[in-house]
Amino acid sequence: MPAKAEAGKAAKKARPVKAKRAAAPSVAPLPVPSGPPLQLLSVASEVFPLVKTGGLADVVGALPAALAEEGVQALTFVPGYPAVMEALEDGETVADLDPILGGEARVLRGRAAGLDLAVLDAPSLFARPGGPYSMPGGGEWSDNGVRFGTLCRAAALVARGAIDGYRPDVVHCHDWQAGLTPAYLHFSPDPAPPSVATIHNIAFQGQMPPDILGELGLPPEAYSIEGVEYYGSVGYLKSAVRLADRVTTVSPTYAREIRSSEFGMGLEGLIAARGADVSGILNGIDLSVWNPETDPSLAARFSRTTLGRRSANKPALLSRLGLDPDSNRPLFGVVSRLTWQKGIDLLVEALGTLLGQDADLVVLGSGEPALESALSAAASRHPDRIGVQLGYDEALAHLIQAGADALLIPSRFEPCGLTQLCALRYGAIPVAARVGGLSDTIVDTNEMARRAGVGTGVLFSPVGREPFEQALVRTCELYRSPATWRRMQTNALRTDVGWAGPARTYADLFRQLATPAVTQA
Repeated sequence: MPAKAEAGKAAKKARPVKAKRAAAPSVAPLPVPSGPPLQLLSVASEVFPLVKTGGLADVVGALPAALAEEGVQALTFVPGYPAVMEALEDGETVADLDPILGGEARVLRGRAAGLDLAVLDAPSLFARPGGPYSMPGGGEWSDNGVRFGTLCRAAALVARGAIDGYRPDVVHCHDWQAGLTPAYLHFSPDPAPPSVATIHNIAFQGQMPPDILGELGLPPEAYSIEGVEYYGSVGYLKSAVRLADRVTTVSPTYAREIRSSEFGMGLEGLIAARGADVSGILNGIDLSVWNPETDPSLAARFSRTTLGRRSANKPALLSRLGLDPDSNRPLFGVVSRLTWQKGIDLLVEALGTLLGQDADLVVLGSGEPALESALSAAASRHPDRIGVQLGYDEALAHLIQAGADALLIPSRFEPCGLTQLCALRYGAIPVAARVGGLSDTIVDTNEMARRAGVGTGVLFSPVGREPFEQALVRTCELYRSPATWRRMQTNALRTDVGWAGPARTYADLFRQLATPAVTQA
């Protein structure tokens, strides 16, 4: 089943969890070693700024620099898409995989965008137009199972020494596209390093027909419930959850949520069975990329101590989207995939309430055609109040974060979310569903928080039209209290949304796996 269709089918089962939640497993900190850095092989299907379809690329691109501060040297293993091959500097062939993979395939090593990369140069699989998963005209490549299975197989070869002089201490696999890597390590007779699998969104699982097993080069015994078999298919993410030494998700709350049928998307039983082997580590954002003091995309740069300068970005944003630049109305922004998971249908239903609160709206994103059409039609009906740009524009995304008064994130489930972290960094007040990483990163400005002066946003639950509309009304009320609003913005700008803390937690985990004897001592 294609990943997008699979996610849409699974996501429709999700509902907010109200059950009591267990404490998230913790990782005991280890001292940063003074000797050689721990060697990490990071395996992913995309990496910012070279190839990006979502937050996965941002994480894969930003984490290595933060890990370096913790004594971890990451080598990022990615497919040789045209954009990657073009950006690779001084690429050198370090492994010839032709005889093993049965076709032209080699590993190049070099640097691009400040990253140490190992690139799987397999032209028949990755030298294609379009996106990393989809054809230029739309629709996913029919051989995605083989493409990313080959990526995993090659990654396992690198992990076991295919590159002369390189042997990682730990392998870090991201999402279903890298999910078979632990299987190749597990079912090989050769010694293999431990592995960590990170689930960025459990709705995308990579389920492929069973006859793909022969093409993947996995042994027959791998196709079992203790291996890659998943309800009669080959489950890429399932095998990672089952066979990786540790499993992480991208927020503590999401790590608890996916143990339930409401959010586990069929994997909740296996997640629960792994127990303390599953933990949540919050994402961060690259503070050098998302920095309102230096951002070239802004009309006016600012900081917490020069917050007044932020106001110049609002008229610039309104003009960019064809709205009245002199408007004094509260301006809501959306930077998102326009999908059911992201709650964009709730936004469409709540437009009457938003406009009735004398507020404006700007939207940047793409996704489900019906939602794109509904938002575009609303912009046509209210050209002076609603601005919509379909697609993605990195510079405009930055300007929305700096120019909107508040950012809307009515997601039905949200593993972590990066857009609210960017909003906090830029002083746009996040208005979000109380789910996943949104609840971990936003302090609701309720009456108690307001009196204590600690609120950074507006949270609502359960996820539905009426609670969302109530949140819109409450946000507009807060906006009309300038002192309260400025305090919220100041609190938001003080929030630590960088990678330093999460990288320390990842590094502790990697060191525990690489040095189990030291950990147990």
